[in-house]
Amino acid sequence: MSRERRRGVLSIDEGTTGTRAAVVLDDGGAAPPAYLPISVHSPDHLRVEQDGTEIWANTVRVCREALDWAAAHDVEIVGVSVATQRATVLLWDTVTGSPLSRAVVWQDRRYATRLREWEPEWDAHLAERTGRPVGSRAPLLWAAEEITRNAAAARAHDEGRLVFGSVDTWLVWKLTGGARHVMSATNAVATGAYDLRTGDWYEPWVDFLGCPRDVLPRIVDEDGDLGFTDPSVLGVRLPILSVMGDQHAAMIALGAHRPGQAMCVHGTGTFLDAVAGDRPPAHRRRVPGVLTLVGWRSQGASLFSLEGYASTTGSAMRWLCEEIGLFESPARLAELAREHTGPTRVKFLPALAGLRTPVWSPETTGVLTGLSLSTTRAELARGILDGFAHSVCDLLEGVEAVMGLPVTDLFCGGGLATSDVLMSRQADLIGRPVRRARGNETASLRGTAYLGGVRAGLWPSLSAATVGLRTAPVFEPTLADAERQEARAEWRDLLARHTTAAGHGGPEPDSQEESAS
Repeated sequence: MSRERRRGVLSIDEGTTGTRAAVVLDDGGAAPPAYLPISVHSPDHLRVEQDGTEIWANTVRVCREALDWAAAHDVEIVGVSVATQRATVLLWDTVTGSPLSRAVVWQDRRYATRLREWEPEWDAHLAERTGRPVGSRAPLLWAAEEITRNAAAARAHDEGRLVFGSVDTWLVWKLTGGARHVMSATNAVATGAYDLRTGDWYEPWVDFLGCPRDVLPRIVDEDGDLGFTDPSVLGVRLPILSVMGDQHAAMIALGAHRPGQAMCVHGTGTFLDAVAGDRPPAHRRRVPGVLTLVGWRSQGASLFSLEGYASTTGSAMRWLCEEIGLFESPARLAELAREHTGPTRVKFLPALAGLRTPVWSPETTGVLTGLSLSTTRAELARGILDGFAHSVCDLLEGVEAVMGLPVTDLFCGGGLATSDVLMSRQADLIGRPVRRARGNETASLRGTAYLGGVRAGLWPSLSAATVGLRTAPVFEPTLADAERQEARAEWRDLLARHTTAAGHGGPEPDSQEESAS
């Protein structure tokens, strides 16, 4: 009796620091991913850029490796799904197919000071229509100015061959051989110009920023009309089943599908997203950095979410290990943290690219304090992980304050989530159980594949695709409530003193910010 051939989705995860591709199989699991790092350039402390050509070349290489794996294991590929870092944008020439600028990464803050001038006029209106105020980034403003100052971009625009997009737009355009110029809703909302009411571009803000409408992509559902891969690209013609922002894909994979459920992903930054329902939530209270997003849009219907993020947790870990060399690796830091079982005076604020929640302060820098001659490497490691855990608490408290309801289930994933010390500390400081989802390191890869796989008939529903998540390990809080409150009070005191010294004395009620991964 012959065994039925297995089926799967070729899934791409285009992150900030690397590109992955893997086959997500019909049992919900992922094959070993192919991976390539991506260079990140920071010409100064405000600018963060990447090379769109490198992103595309890496994508082709890892996809071909994943397709080779499928062929070797007799897996039928039914389509392609894509998850991408959000709000990283570029301009390119549709004739040559080449970028006309570096990609501006979501961590870029070159417009932060200038944008503050527009907050009084625009913040309240934008928060209502787009789910976020002015913020510290403006991808469409960058596009407008790049067309003005970049002679090649200006010439291409005059000749009708210039287009703008985020990383998902770029990849779909390249994968389809230029047949589709689109942006998924979860990526469009990250640009700050998505109208939550209409599901299209919010034209008053687009026009104010000066971005020509003719370069903008069409906004589509996450599982909308995305075309087919050009056989000359990957050697095969496949339907593109789904495209979405990486954090939203992780929500699906980690099991946050219903209102009140939330996920926390530790990647380049730490993102906390809570499902809010089928209507944009009414902000019961303005909290800096907490944004209304489209969780995902499928078959014309939107599921909305609330998000808070700390932009430099994973990247702070990389900086500590690779740039500064305080630890041999993140794994070694986690090992050392486990050795320090007592209290620690070391405190680490991972605000290496500004602070958003609970205080809006893009210019704030990181803090490492509480050091003495008695400080050991183990205590230092423990203090660093404590800082990440406190940042998660700040995000959760902010999201709950806006939602007006408690988060009932918190699923955690991402690279740092492999640390038992961090997961336990999060549970202690939150005062509630924390679940580490199975296979969290492939969450974005699997989440977008689940959405696409439902469309392709691999699963009847998202819940059917994620049924295995029920066995997720749970970390229970062990800290007494009085100790938890004391630890949180000390953390808030650190934030207050540091932001006051930086010239930002407290939360600004109508100032929020957005990211990508």
